[in-house]
Amino acid sequence: MKKLYGEERRNVLLDELKQAGRPMTGSALAKLAQVSRQVVVGDMTLLKAKGEPIIATSQGYLYLDPSGNKQVSRRIACNHLPQETEAELRLLVDCGVTVKDVSIEHPIYGELTAGIHVSTPLDVDLFMQRIRDTGASYLLELTEGTHIHTITADFPETLAKAVEAMKQHGYLLEEAE
Repeated sequence: MKKLYGEERRNVLLDELKQAGRPMTGSALAKLAQVSRQVVVGDMTLLKAKGEPIIATSQGYLYLDPSGNKQVSRRIACNHLPQETEAELRLLVDCGVTVKDVSIEHPIYGELTAGIHVSTPLDVDLFMQRIRDTGASYLLELTEGTHIHTITADFPETLAKAVEAMKQHGYLLEEAE
């Protein structure tokens, strides 16, 4: 493929994200368009500013098709130590839910939310490896372990099963509105 420029490049990247149906790294998109990863970061920012439902996850950029989303979601308030994060995420995905994001209430900035988008044990492995590779901190470290997850599933019963498992393991504080 030849090097792409401007709007044409952004359209190709958008089409690629839509067709992928999974997160794509900035590096993979950069290789496709024959540009730097930083150019892709700028392109994603411009596409999001135009209203495209693109989110940045720990696995890469993801296009969220609002018309195809028939899942149910629930926000749950949690608390645990940083070293329990992997166990918490595994517990949730083993119940059949997707952990969409994590949010905290910051005293200065208000609610801070970061996309996680883990649905399988492999997703959890990749997320945890990325944490280890980058040395990044968990948001929950800013709030002594308190955080909120948005979880999604195909059925309300699946969400209820996950909430019950979180209660049994002592991770659940209360349900958030």
